[in-house]
Amino acid sequence: MTSVTIDRVSLRQVNLPPKVLRTDAIQSFVTQETILLTLHCSDGLNATGYAYTIGTGGSSVIALLKDHLAPRLIGRDPVMVEAIWKDLFFHTHATAVGAMTSLALACVDTALWDWRAQSQGLPLWQLLGGAQARVPLYTTEGGWLHLSPEALVDQTLEAQAQGFKGAKIKIGRPHVSEDVARLSAVRDAVGPGFDLMTDANQGFNRAEAVRRARAFDGLGLAWMEEPLPAEDVSGHRQLREHTTIPVAVGESMYHPMQFREYLEQGACSIVQPDVARIGGITPWIKTAHLAETFDVAVCPHFLMELHVSLCAAVPNATWVEYIPQLDDITTSRMKVQDGYAIPPDAPGLGIAWDWAAITARQTTQLEIKAP
Repeated sequence: MTSVTIDRVSLRQVNLPPKVLRTDAIQSFVTQETILLTLHCSDGLNATGYAYTIGTGGSSVIALLKDHLAPRLIGRDPVMVEAIWKDLFFHTHATAVGAMTSLALACVDTALWDWRAQSQGLPLWQLLGGAQARVPLYTTEGGWLHLSPEALVDQTLEAQAQGFKGAKIKIGRPHVSEDVARLSAVRDAVGPGFDLMTDANQGFNRAEAVRRARAFDGLGLAWMEEPLPAEDVSGHRQLREHTTIPVAVGESMYHPMQFREYLEQGACSIVQPDVARIGGITPWIKTAHLAETFDVAVCPHFLMELHVSLCAAVPNATWVEYIPQLDDITTSRMKVQDGYAIPPDAPGLGIAWDWAAITARQTTQLEIKAP
């Protein structure tokens, strides 16, 4: 069988403003710097992957790809996904493990899996396992920290009426009583059968995390997300020993071994790998299956257009997070039915890119090919 080769790589950056004002305990979501990488292969297939930042670092990811990673793809066989990931990871080992390298690796790896699924004529979720045909959906397009209790109630009731099965509320107001008032108002409005997730965005220290968790007792929370800095594994384990609220971590972790440490120490109840921040589909799937061996659920962070397929691929994914962000540069939309996210049927990632819109909005466009 004749092998396929990667003949050319295209790089683009498109900046997408958020649909609503997004604030949390430590930062604001300024703009989604979307980095797109397209592989042009000898079999005629073009495969696109992507990653993102929330306002800083996009040009650094582009530079890392242009100078160090994309040139090493020319002439490679795209079927060798694991070999390519490992080669690129060790080629940039001086800057790994970390966000910039993982985001760059994710651009390459998601494009490779797009090619692989297209070449076999399968949707990504079926190629990777096909564990479930739909996944429950909760919304984070609301619940932001700057909103008043009244606005939170109105938005969450609207989400409930739209069929969502849960909603995330940001926590980390200056005093614990403010968080309790906000959460209590929403719980009273939506009733006990609607799931409420909370997210502290690493905003507490150990004592305050325990204090707030105890204050939230009785509100029926689905989880408390990133209560402490992601580096504090033992602090998360300590918190789990002091609360019955499930503890969720993962969006600020960049390698499967970081998840392994949390799981081995019993420091989390839910893992939330972000396919861009962990370095692509290859390490994401490994992390999901690792969590399955600990009987721990996967509820990934952001990137719903890609995570819907990854969640459908594995049996222990229990939620997809709804935050639409690609609408302006795609012609496809994630299918939602009765409060569930439905994975796409199209071969590949299942994302229909609007190349005219991308070309009109791109701030960077580069081509890498053989010298």
